Formats: sequence, C-alpha cells, structure tokens
Amino acid sequence: MQRIPLEELSARVGADAVSGSWLTVDQARIDLFAEATGDDQFIHVDPERAARTPFGTTIAHGFLSLSLIPHLVEAIATVPEGTVMGINYGLDKVRFLEPVRVGSEIRARSKTLDVIDKGGGRILVTDEVTVEIRGAERPALVAQTLSMFVIDQPEEERA
Repeated sequence: MQRIPLEELSARVGADAVSGSWLTVDQARIDLFAEATGDDQFIHVDPERAARTPFGTTIAHGFLSLSLIPHLVEAIATVPEGTVMGINYGLDKVRFLEPVRVGSEIRARSKTLDVIDKGGGRILVTDEVTVEIRGAERPALVAQTLSMFVIDQPEEERA
C-alpha cells in the first residue's frame, strides 16, 4: 500500500488501471469459504459431481472472489497520506462475469474513478476493480468499490 498526497490521488482519477499479483484459488480456500458461509453447494465442494457439470470442475463462490479484493489490491492500493483508518464503505455495480475454476490464478486490476473530500478528515474513494482470470477472455468480476479513508488532521482543522 502506497501513501500519497491527496492531490496526487485525485490526479489519478481516470488514469490507466494498475494490476496486482496473481493468486491461485485452490480447493482448500473454496472449502474454507463454504464452511465459513454455510454455502456448501456441490458445484463448490464436490469435485466428482462438479466434474459432470459444464464447468468440468469445482468453481469458487462468486462472493469468495469478491471477498478477495482487499487482498488482491493490497500491493497496488494508494491511500491519502495521513490515513489512520480505512473503512469498506460499500460496493456499486457488482457483476460476476466468469466462474473461477479451482486451480485458476486471479489478480485485480484497479482504476480510481472518483475521490471526494467529505470533510472532517474523511476521503471517499471509488475504484473500479476487475478480477482477472489468467488465460480467460472475460474477467471473473467487475465491481466499483467504495473506501472511506480517515486522515489525521492538524489540530486547527479538527472540529
């Protein structure tokens, strides 16, 4: 994660997307997610039955792929200097476009869409995050992520 001046972050709005590192989605991760969420549909956790589907193997839960975004963007994320806390503020326009088959490698490509100073040391950043699958034509998903950063302010600006 890189800390940059707010002005520089704002200047990145609309700039080319930046890609992160690849992560392999293995069956153990899928099984742990199924256990944690109670979503144990066979397409995710039963390799023998899943092999008889059009996918030919188990696939990751869409929400597993979505939940990996913070990890996938960690190394490429930029935050305002002085950030003392970042908060997941929500998502807009999430679309699951391609299943992530077990053993696939995924990575995030992130592009800043908007930076809004909400006052009181709060900065709202909207990013478009595309989770790519190595070798696939279509991405696993595209989502607009909303992050609220709380920055430390000089004493005279606090109110």
